[in-house]
Amino acid sequence: MGFLLVFLSVLHILLWIVLLANWHYLRKQSRSIQTDSTWPKLSVLIPARNEATNLNRLLPTLLGQDYPSFEVIVYDDASEDATPVVLRRYSSDPRLRVLRGEGMPPGWVGKVHALYQATRRARGTLYLFLDADTELLHPKALRSLVGRYQAATPGAVVTALPRLRGGGQLLVSLVPLMILAGLPWPLVRRVRHPLLAALNGQCWLIDATTYHRLEPHRQHKNEVLEDVQIGRYLKKHGLTPVMLDLRQEIAVYMYPHLKAAWQGFRKNAYLLMGGRVLPFILLWIGYGLTFVWAPLWNWGFLLSIAGLKLLVDRLMGYPLWLSLLSPVSHLLAWILQFDSALTHWRRRVTWKSRLVT
Repeated sequence: MGFLLVFLSVLHILLWIVLLANWHYLRKQSRSIQTDSTWPKLSVLIPARNEATNLNRLLPTLLGQDYPSFEVIVYDDASEDATPVVLRRYSSDPRLRVLRGEGMPPGWVGKVHALYQATRRARGTLYLFLDADTELLHPKALRSLVGRYQAATPGAVVTALPRLRGGGQLLVSLVPLMILAGLPWPLVRRVRHPLLAALNGQCWLIDATTYHRLEPHRQHKNEVLEDVQIGRYLKKHGLTPVMLDLRQEIAVYMYPHLKAAWQGFRKNAYLLMGGRVLPFILLWIGYGLTFVWAPLWNWGFLLSIAGLKLLVDRLMGYPLWLSLLSPVSHLLAWILQFDSALTHWRRRVTWKSRLVT
């Protein structure tokens, strides 16, 4: 028991160190922005399957950008809702192009295939990959994003910490905690190993020439967790992922309610925790000890997990009640992780009315 107490104490200290280091890293990155008057042509690439509600929110904010030269390509992946109707509503704007798919071929995941097909038609020198549930928060958001990309370390690929809105916040609010306390971003460019890298698939930006040289979507065509794998793949080939604080530029409405959040995270949680039986069991036990059971044994651990969540929640603009319920969030996440593992082991992972595995 003494060894376990020491181990958990060290682990909590490391979580605090990573979180505070990442906070400083984001503030430093936010001060770097290129204000050059020359702006590259930008292709904004969006996968869409049954995204009528989200596209109604995204497209007006995207087409209302004052960025000098950009195109928007939406790949409608055989949607069964009103997505085609929404896209026709905005079809008079010449910057919008809609591609209609009839599903993905064998060996491909739907989102990866949609984005790969969109890149076949893109004409820009920069590619911005956006999820359909995003929203640009002001007309200069694209200028800000591209300006920061231009100011980033040469040979970098840029990804984002957006503002997360919508429902299911007991689970969704753990996403920024995972981003900010789970990966030491200051070390990503200092440590060469590709395992120390990731992307946030909701928003990332890359040079078109580099993209087509490496073709990351084709290389990871059957990955449900494609953003993490692509981040590692790009780093292996010399591109350093850079995380930017884009909470003032981009919002993401991940899920409308807790049930949808549970279904969405169920397809990813097992993969995030190793994707194999033994690594998952070890990480699942470790998560339970760190965030669920240790706070029941010791007030210090309870204050630690509450403090970590409180700091991240303040950064993200979440209400205080959500921070106070951090033990509930972690308990739900722990149960969800096991549910995700069972679903993967039974090969019953579904999303958007499709079998994923």
